[in-house]
Amino acid sequence: MKKILLITVGTIVLAIAPVPVRADDTGNMPGMNMGGMGQNNGSMPNTNSNNSAVTSYATKGVVEKITPDRRTATIDTDKIPGYMDKMTMDYPVLNTNELKGISPGDIIRFKLVVSTNADWIDGVHRIGHSNSEMTNNMPMQMNMSHDMHELGTGDLLPDGALTAEDGREIHFSDFRGMVLAFTFFYTRCPLPNYCPLMNRNFADARDALLSMPDAPTNWEFLSISFDPDNDTSQVLATYGGFYRHGNSSHWLFASAPKRTLSVLAPALDLMVIHQGSAITHNLRTVVLDPKGHIYHQFDGNQWTPSQLANVIMQAARGNVKTL
Repeated sequence: MKKILLITVGTIVLAIAPVPVRADDTGNMPGMNMGGMGQNNGSMPNTNSNNSAVTSYATKGVVEKITPDRRTATIDTDKIPGYMDKMTMDYPVLNTNELKGISPGDIIRFKLVVSTNADWIDGVHRIGHSNSEMTNNMPMQMNMSHDMHELGTGDLLPDGALTAEDGREIHFSDFRGMVLAFTFFYTRCPLPNYCPLMNRNFADARDALLSMPDAPTNWEFLSISFDPDNDTSQVLATYGGFYRHGNSSHWLFASAPKRTLSVLAPALDLMVIHQGSAITHNLRTVVLDPKGHIYHQFDGNQWTPSQLANVIMQAARGNVKTL
């Protein structure tokens, strides 16, 4: 089983008003809680306030997991009014010594600090212990097809219908003849190291490819929302426009209906779990060759735009993959 980065999303039926959205003076889109969009890639947070605005939120939660080096803690976090719903996710830890004596099941108070480049937690204090069952012990797939095994390099990706940002129904097979890089996200994702990072990485990788005079042209990016109830075509068009800076070349946004996700999820070890009004998910980014076979899969957020651009160029030229 691959490493899982979990996010638990609050009420899924919360609507995003389908009106034109204008970026504010800092470049953020109001109402979408996009947080920072820099490339922390899971490394220690950049706390230099000269480079980015920093906002701190006092909150509490239940510890679910701590990595052996104490640099990352998985916490079932209470709702932060005005910023994010109740979520379970991995946080970088600024001062690892603060986790000494902290164990899974402990209730802690802490500060969630968010900049335009990173997020991390600080000021950790134990205030009690919870006897409730940890969410990371829950079944990791719900309402998913059990007939599909996890695919690997060289396997053909099952075709599936998606709804594009312009309202068209599209299919993975529509991209045959091109290298297709796709990732999963939802527009309400608030923290820099999750969905915003996936789209920021796509933006930088696309810019790198477009700037290369000798780069192949048979490639496309596709960002797929797994929250179609909220992420309507109009929302996706506005959201995509923010990341594409008015240039839609080689990059499309779409949403995946449940029937498509039920096939894709087990095939890619993608976790999209409905638990009442909440969703838990991990991160998957896939590159398909021109025949629709899996050329490479990036798990989590530990990859860079240059790595993605390099894989796309190799696939487009029919080369053997090297990283």
